[in-house]
This record gives sequence, structure tokens and C-alpha cells, in this order.
Amino acid sequence: MFSLLIAFFLLAIVISFLCSMWEAVLLSITPAFAQIKFKEGSDVGKLLQGFKEDIDRPLAAILTLNTIAHTVGAVGVGNQATKIWANTNPLITSLVVPVVMTLAILVLSELIPKTIGANYWKELTTFTVKSLFWMIRLLLPLVLFSRFITSALKKDKSKSVFSRLDFLALTEVGAEQGVFQKHESNIIANLLKFDAIRARDVMTPRVMVKAIPRDQSIGEFYKANREEGFSRILLYQGGSVDNITGYVLKDELLDGLLENRQDEPIHSFERKIITIPENFPIPELFNLFLKQREHIAMVSGEFGGMSGIVTMEDVIETLLGLEILDESDQVEDMQAQARANWQKRAERLGITKKSQEKKPEKDPDQQV
Repeated sequence: MFSLLIAFFLLAIVISFLCSMWEAVLLSITPAFAQIKFKEGSDVGKLLQGFKEDIDRPLAAILTLNTIAHTVGAVGVGNQATKIWANTNPLITSLVVPVVMTLAILVLSELIPKTIGANYWKELTTFTVKSLFWMIRLLLPLVLFSRFITSALKKDKSKSVFSRLDFLALTEVGAEQGVFQKHESNIIANLLKFDAIRARDVMTPRVMVKAIPRDQSIGEFYKANREEGFSRILLYQGGSVDNITGYVLKDELLDGLLENRQDEPIHSFERKIITIPENFPIPELFNLFLKQREHIAMVSGEFGGMSGIVTMEDVIETLLGLEILDESDQVEDMQAQARANWQKRAERLGITKKSQEKKPEKDPDQQV
């Protein structure tokens, strides 16, 4: 009788130990690790990918086997204890055996195996995956029944277990634990916020944009703007900045002067400008810049007027969370303005904390 009691006890503890360890390992395996294993082309990688894509299947098998082990073990131990001590010492049967069984299950089949599985999941992945494969086959009818019940109770079968907020929290934890450096964590965080940013969030408003009449001659422009720091200047017609027709590169105008073309109108060097609405997503603008090999776009307002401009520099600064000084920003006051404007934009987007810097009079972001 003692041998049967010990057998039932060990059966319950050992099987429950394995189930708890398998569950901890399976839930600790990251999607990235599973994808890496899958790309290696091994059988373990293929099985693991299948388990992670349909995690209800292995979990149903684990819970089914664990429940059977607990039930059979508890009934068997209780039955054998009754036969041994019911007449001689009923206190052992009614109190000692249930307490010992409960503590054994708690410590030996829950705390210890789950701690081992959570800490050594990489080393135990192969054993776990292969074991679960055969266990699912042996318990297939019960697994299918369990999956039917769990699938019926699910709210949203297509909803991802990860969100942008989850990844954002992971980057912060990674920076705290030294996995990422602070600037790397900031870039990842900005990238996760990138999709929600619109052109109006990063544009230079029209009051700070440099624009000139397109019929003005090159010579007249340089006489009035010898110290101009912008490298791209917008052109308008009809006497209104709302009628932007394109832009010119300051360097090309300088080439025109060297070629004695100072009497020609500036629109001789005019380039077409991309026009986007205020709610245009920044990720799409970034792709548009790359596709068309452009660095500047005009932001149009609700009624078609010019609201401001967005440059490739604005997009990259927002993505990286860093201020970028153009190669032409050599003058000290221009650099100060660049820093001040970047700080203001970063505060608005939540990239940096609020600063008390003085608002600049013009924005050098027009120079790219």
C-alpha cells in the first residue's frame, strides 16, 4: 500500500512538474526567438513557429495532462492513505495527507518548475517543443475539445498580443537594463510614434518661410539677400505667398550670376515643389521624398493656401530625436535658431521635456 501511495504521489508531482515547466518555457519564448528558429529551417523551429501562431493547442494539451495528473494523483494518494491510516490514525488521513499533498504540488510542481522554465527557456526549448509534439498527439481528442471551448470564449481571434505601447515599454526597460543605449532607445521610441505624426506637426509655418516673386531677376535677388542663409527659396506669383509655384536652389542662382545671367528672372531656375495637405502622414512623406529625390514640400491648408513647408531635415530630426544643423548653418545665430526651433518642435511632439527657450523669429529648417 505504501508503494502505491508513493507511486500515485510521484505520478502527480512529476507530470505536474513537467507541465508547469513546459508552460513556463512556452510562454517565455519570444516571437523573435521563434522566428529565428523558424528561419534556421530545423524541425524544432517549424514546430515552435506553429505553437506560437496557435498557442491554444499546446496550452490545451498541457492543462489537460496537468489536470489529469492532479486528479489521479490526489484520488490515488487519498485512497491509499485511507486504507493505511483510516482505522489507526484518522488525523493523518483527514489533515496531514491533504496538507502535505497541497504543499508538494505548490512547491514541487508549480514554484520550482515555473521558475526553472522562465529562467532557462532557451536551453529547454528543444526538449519542450519535441515533448509537446508527442503529447498533443496522445491527447488529441481532449485537446480538440479544449480548443473548441477556448475558441468559443475568445473575444477577438485576430487581435495581436502586441501593441505599440508594449514595444515602447520594452524600449524603456531595455534602456534601463543596458540593452540599448539612451539615444538608441529614443530613436526606437520616436520610430514607434512616427506613424501618428502629421505634416502640420513638424512644418515650418508660413510666417517663417522665405518666399520671393518668381519674376524677380537674379541680380535683384542677390542685391537684397546677400546674407540669406536659406538654401532653398520658394517662388510665388500674383503678389501672394499663397500662390507658390515652386522653389529655387540658392547655389544654382549663384551659378547664374557667375555666368552673367543676372538679368534673367529667377523662375528660369525654378523647380517643381511637392504639395501635401496638413494631415499628410510623415512616414508617407518620407517615402515620397526618397522616391522623388526631393527635400522640401509645401503644406497646403484647408482652402488651398500655403500653411508652411516640411523638409527632409524635419522628418529625419523627428525620427531620430536629434537636431540636425545644415552645412550652411555656420553662423552662430543661425545655429542658435536651429536649436531653438528643434527644441520647440520636440516639446510639441513629446520627444523632449518642455524648455523655457525663447521663441525664434524665423526657422532655418527651410535650409536642407
